[in-house]
Amino acid sequence: MTDLCFPPLFTGHAVPSGTAPFEAAKAEAVRGCDAGLVTYDLGADSLRAAIVFAPEVPLAEAMAMLPLCGVGFQNALGALAPPEVAVHLDWDGGIRLNGAVCGGFAVASSDIDPNHIPDWLVVGLSLTLWPRSDDPGETPDETALYAEGCGDVDPAQLLEAWVRHTLAQINIWSDDGVAPLHKEWSGIAHGIGDPISIAGQTGDFIGVDERFGMLLRDANNTHLIPLTQLLEPA
Repeated sequence: MTDLCFPPLFTGHAVPSGTAPFEAAKAEAVRGCDAGLVTYDLGADSLRAAIVFAPEVPLAEAMAMLPLCGVGFQNALGALAPPEVAVHLDWDGGIRLNGAVCGGFAVASSDIDPNHIPDWLVVGLSLTLWPRSDDPGETPDETALYAEGCGDVDPAQLLEAWVRHTLAQINIWSDDGVAPLHKEWSGIAHGIGDPISIAGQTGDFIGVDERFGMLLRDANNTHLIPLTQLLEPA
């Protein structure tokens, strides 16, 4: 396979078969790798990758990398897929194509204290390329990239595009703050206004705060579920 082409300051690393890129990225981050490492596995049925970040802000602010990577992916696939393919994002990292779940993002950090600047933060991507079943009626809320009219989308090109568009979003976030990201993410967020059960609470998902914490309204109160609730074990 031809080496992938990433923007300056990003370095690609294809993980061995059977290795999860997200876990590999966390391990490399613990060992002190440079920020911008992109671990990946272009499998027959899935695209899996992860990016290592070195935040310069407290974790509560750095968690913006999760929705930021989601917006980067939406921009990347939007540029490669047919225009009729709708890409939306769940608050908890899920990726939806034409309304059905097609993969998602995970996030981990060296520190779980929202007020501390972590040594590293890793965002992982997983995308299903082929359906798990020949009968889509068995899993109507799940889909795959190639089942949604994206047969001409090359996974390697999509991965390269994801990193490029993510870098573009990082530059906007660094220069202009969180407001542009908040606006763009809100425009492609799935389920705002709908009832939802998450983190042991049930209510209407009415939006997010300035740090992308979920605002959940029940009959009595509005609850804030911080984005750090989604951190995977380091």
